[in-house]
Amino acid sequence: MKHSIIVALDEHNQEKFDDVLSQLDPSLCMVKIGSVSFNSLGRKCVLKAAEKGFDVFLDLKLHDIPNTVKKSIDGLVNLPIKMMTVHASGGQKMLEESVAATINTDIKIFGVTALTSLSDSDTNYIYKRQAEEQVLAMIGLATKSNIHGVVCSPQELSLVKNNSNLLTITPGIRLKSLNDDQARVMTPKQAIDNGSDFLVIGRPITASNDIKKSLIEIHDSIKK
Repeated sequence: MKHSIIVALDEHNQEKFDDVLSQLDPSLCMVKIGSVSFNSLGRKCVLKAAEKGFDVFLDLKLHDIPNTVKKSIDGLVNLPIKMMTVHASGGQKMLEESVAATINTDIKIFGVTALTSLSDSDTNYIYKRQAEEQVLAMIGLATKSNIHGVVCSPQELSLVKNNSNLLTITPGIRLKSLNDDQARVMTPKQAIDNGSDFLVIGRPITASNDIKKSLIEIHDSIKK
């Protein structure tokens, strides 16, 4: 993958999807296609992005029994994608089957540790431990399962870097506090300085009045 910036294309309208895509530059970023666009627009949105020269991160966060996840990935590996996600909490066997499904491809599997929308209060209720503890446990599981990397909030980057050789994708990137649905956030420059390999950035770029300008500004800010 050529770029550290991944722009999230969360559009369910084809015209809007095409409009945002047309304002991005494949020499500056990759694109993330998640369940919003993929479930609404289908495989053609992946093909369209790839045709325009973008590396594609397919973010479906698969989470099911091992055989179902493997068969799901079997049906996706013929798409022009570079990375995709599963939930690390699906367990070691599921993670191993995910990697097995990508043999003979250059697709990298990333395990979601704890969604960046979750606060410590949320993770204590769901997992009976702090967010940091949940992420650390999932790092261990990801390492044992030989997947390529993990998705974590910027605040947990040091946990990954100090305890593994895993690649990192960090959502929750904000230029300033937006009081939105992200609980654990950081600026692009801070995240890169803390060791992030890939930054997922959505609304700060796609909701901007000038998408091209916002992408260039963020790109330039992390190169300083």
